[in-house]
Amino acid sequence: MAGQQEIPWQRIRKAGIVGVPPRAVIGALNAHGVEIHDLDEPLVRANLATATPFLPTVYCAILRTAVVNALHCQLDAVFIDIGPGKCDAARYTAQILAQQLTIPVITTENTDRERLGNPISESGLPLVEKLQRITAGVRVAEPPADPPPFVAPTASFWGVPPRDFAILELFPATTHVHGWTRCMENKTPADHELEMVVNTEVPTVFFAQSFCAKTALARHLAKRHPHGLYLDVDAHTTASAKAKIQAFLELSGATL
Repeated sequence: MAGQQEIPWQRIRKAGIVGVPPRAVIGALNAHGVEIHDLDEPLVRANLATATPFLPTVYCAILRTAVVNALHCQLDAVFIDIGPGKCDAARYTAQILAQQLTIPVITTENTDRERLGNPISESGLPLVEKLQRITAGVRVAEPPADPPPFVAPTASFWGVPPRDFAILELFPATTHVHGWTRCMENKTPADHELEMVVNTEVPTVFFAQSFCAKTALARHLAKRHPHGLYLDVDAHTTASAKAKIQAFLELSGATL
């Protein structure tokens, strides 16, 4: 839902989204022919420091990226999910953006419960392509009409989509996706039961963006997993993070 805010559809041609707004909101944007920009992704060349006057540097890089994009992209509105599928930090970010921007900042709360499946998460596509398709899918209300076929997993990536997709290049194509990214594909970002699902049969990297509250859950699940690696990365993937993943996957026998 979009609260009680009136949406000036006739004036919206380009809109930014933060998080995963409800399917009804995305469907309305699609129906009105609005060009949707995912502000969680790096869209402009501006430095992340541009967000510093508005958000502290200990906020996750995703929300700082969203602020940078909102400040620099030519948009007619911003739709931001502040419900249980996002975080309190997004709620505060929405309030700050509403005071800084001259366009409407429309808050939503995605509590959708209809599970639409996870064929991309369980496919044999390279992990980078998996997450590219999943994140691109947030801009449309319906699941893909031609989902890729299932493959058995040899590894798992649990967590949120990283700001820097370079971290995903180290994983084999037989990596399944779990955690909030799986919920994202399923279009139920507040489905915490689904977010907790893990595969204890394969080595799993439990990832969260630095300074995100999900780092606590990622570390907790990694400790309970028979073969888990906890990892958090800020804005860019470091050589150290890459080395940890590469060693973990090689030692666990998850082949490329």
